[in-house]
Amino acid sequence: MDKRYTQVEFGSHKVEVPAGGYYDRYRMHPDLDEVARDPAAGNIDFFRRFPKQQQASRVGPVWAPNFYYRSSNVQLLMLAPLARLRAALPTPLEPLQAVPGYGLVALTFFSYALCDNDPYDEVSVAVVIREPARGGPHALELLNAMRRRSFFAHVLALPVNTDIARVRGVHGYQLPKWLADIRLSLDGEVRASVGSTQPDLTLHAPLPAQQRVTPQSHLATSTMVHLVDGAWHQTAVQSNTLSFAQRLFPRDVQLTRHGGPLSQLLDGLGASTILRFDVVADAQVVLNLPRPLAL
Repeated sequence: MDKRYTQVEFGSHKVEVPAGGYYDRYRMHPDLDEVARDPAAGNIDFFRRFPKQQQASRVGPVWAPNFYYRSSNVQLLMLAPLARLRAALPTPLEPLQAVPGYGLVALTFFSYALCDNDPYDEVSVAVVIREPARGGPHALELLNAMRRRSFFAHVLALPVNTDIARVRGVHGYQLPKWLADIRLSLDGEVRASVGSTQPDLTLHAPLPAQQRVTPQSHLATSTMVHLVDGAWHQTAVQSNTLSFAQRLFPRDVQLTRHGGPLSQLLDGLGASTILRFDVVADAQVVLNLPRPLAL
């Protein structure tokens, strides 16, 4: 075994994590005063709002929520025909209509530089859905979601590049995770890619100028709605954005599909026009455990 890694138990699974890393040292229950002394963490006051508790999960007792102290992401929000989205969603989930005949697909590249289960990257393909058990006009719901920065989504694919992230996601949350080679760079320009033995998706764009905001002034919540052991659950992801940029109908974003599983998924959904391009250079994230949802 590489001396830089150590084997740990996560439920009934054994995975390798960086020796001396956050998971090896804290097992998901860090002393925030110690974390605050880590220069890489920055100001961590946001996380003090979410006291960790030991909670039951599919893999046994775990400390939750999960903290991501430094992260970045790039998202393409694309229009897709409602008929294709309805066909991809399990009943009774319903896509949120953005314009007549079209809903929204979000392709997001994430990079977690410092978190409770050590650095990793992931890619999400998700359909933006209506809030469960909510009625009324789609347009009003969309406007309210944008105003509150609070969206609901059903994740169709979520590859990651570390085994502990895969094990946690598959066995703890029953999310569609698998191992892949993922890269995200915001060094002077936006470059991202995902694939296995061959490229699947590649993304290239100029890096838009970032807007730095006061901590905890730009909060958002994304809620995943998914099945866990055959029952509907919702998983809330709360974020504290610190530096971001947003552009509508960008013309200089190059997303190339190379024919892999994510390319085929986007093609099947009919995801085409890029409605919005978001680049978040710095954010803090809290991932909660799934909670039962009556549908």
